[in-house]
Amino acid sequence: MDDTSAPPAVVLTGITKRFPGVVANHDIRLTVLAGEVHALCGENGAGKSTLMKILYGMQQPDEGTIEVDGKPVRFRSPSDAIRAGIGMVHQHFMLADNLTVLENVVLGAEALHGIGGRARARIAELAGRTGLSVDPDVLVERLGVADRQRVEILKVLYRGARTVILDEPTAVLVPQEVDELFATLRSMRDQGFTFLFISHKLDEVRAIADRVTVIRRGTTVGTTDPTTVTSRQLAEMMVGSELPSPQVKHTDVTTRTVLAVTGLRLCAAGDSSRPLLDDIDLAVHAGEIMGIAGVEGNGQTELVETIMGIRRADSGTVRLTGSGGATRDLTGLGTLRRREAGIGYVPEDRHRHGLLLTQSLWFNRILGFQTRKPVARGRWLDVPGARDDTSRIVAQFDVRTPGIDVPAAALSGGNQQKFIVGRELSGDPALLIASHPTRGVDVGAQAMIWEQIKQARADGLAVLLVSADLDELIGLSDTIKVMLRGRLVADADPATVTTEELGCAMTGTGAGGGGS
Repeated sequence: MDDTSAPPAVVLTGITKRFPGVVANHDIRLTVLAGEVHALCGENGAGKSTLMKILYGMQQPDEGTIEVDGKPVRFRSPSDAIRAGIGMVHQHFMLADNLTVLENVVLGAEALHGIGGRARARIAELAGRTGLSVDPDVLVERLGVADRQRVEILKVLYRGARTVILDEPTAVLVPQEVDELFATLRSMRDQGFTFLFISHKLDEVRAIADRVTVIRRGTTVGTTDPTTVTSRQLAEMMVGSELPSPQVKHTDVTTRTVLAVTGLRLCAAGDSSRPLLDDIDLAVHAGEIMGIAGVEGNGQTELVETIMGIRRADSGTVRLTGSGGATRDLTGLGTLRRREAGIGYVPEDRHRHGLLLTQSLWFNRILGFQTRKPVARGRWLDVPGARDDTSRIVAQFDVRTPGIDVPAAALSGGNQQKFIVGRELSGDPALLIASHPTRGVDVGAQAMIWEQIKQARADGLAVLLVSADLDELIGLSDTIKVMLRGRLVADADPATVTTEELGCAMTGTGAGGGGS
């Protein structure tokens, strides 16, 4: 693993960071040995992101010291961290789709090796050494998620990184891609690279990490050997209490169809020969959670956005049967009318499509509900009603916030997500479309969201669930359909299918538990 004669790759001592009204980090201590994969775990809001931003020079600590390779450093910007050999691969990739792999890697670092033959040779050298092989001349827009991640890692290595921060690196990977990533990390670790691995997937943490540090409420709880603790014990270290025992899934799917999609087809803009959705048929029933599995980029986003009216289908119909029993053809309606008809929507990107980050929580309660009670009275907004209902959501869904007047940006990711789920389950929807509902949230928020979705299903709600977390799909869904290149290509029984079988179906290399 590590060279015991070498100084630690990173030592953080007494790191404290305060923001108005909150202490994000308090006296955090973290030692990362050279040549190890060191996992950092904690709930959303525990202070992980702030700590990594400090290590990467995006923020400066109010107190404490940083040492890199045994030398004290002070980072005033990411450029300082990069010069010291620290790189960071963000959860949301920061690549330009309209540029090639080579152009993305050298962008902003042209002074190192130019933009021609020397740059190409250096990229080839790094790719050969690490196994991060990607065609340097292909446009990034043509790459899958796993290849994009390889490009991001190449970018930081190209800039000289020896210690790499990986923020939720497996969030959008299928099991086979996770195995490939872990093989790459182990190979690079053996060559002397060091990794700080941030993840909420504790089974994966235990599989890849040499050591795990847990932080809770802004301070260090402890560092442990992942081979000597269970995932449940790690989770309890994160939340500070014993977790409830998992409950056996109980389903009561009815025969009443709530969502009926027939012959749905969506083509790329200006190219009718390239369908993004190709002849999609599906029916979701009251009391049913239908899971949609697929490698990102295979049409799941387009399916959700077309059902929601964000995109206009080239052909096909979308019908919804509301709680009152009336069926409406939604095909020609816009997003607001579809929401009024009885659809709740948890978008895959909460920042872009779920919240106005600079606005207060109570203002965000209005979004998508501006024509309905309790936030509207006739043609007028009902501000007292919006404020009262926001307080109800905060209490019912355990949204941890100083108050309903704070901007949404002040909440951790998990609490933002709990708020969105609470808002979308308000108003008695007939259908909930939940797109990656627990992406990037901690185990506590994940458990809360799962329970709320299961309870809504038990109350008769129909749920269309899209998720890259295969354990989530299998654990929550009553039925699973697999998407590949814009088509529904297989059905899987969540009672019998494994994550490996589902991953094979998603990549077109297996049946995934039953063909459609």
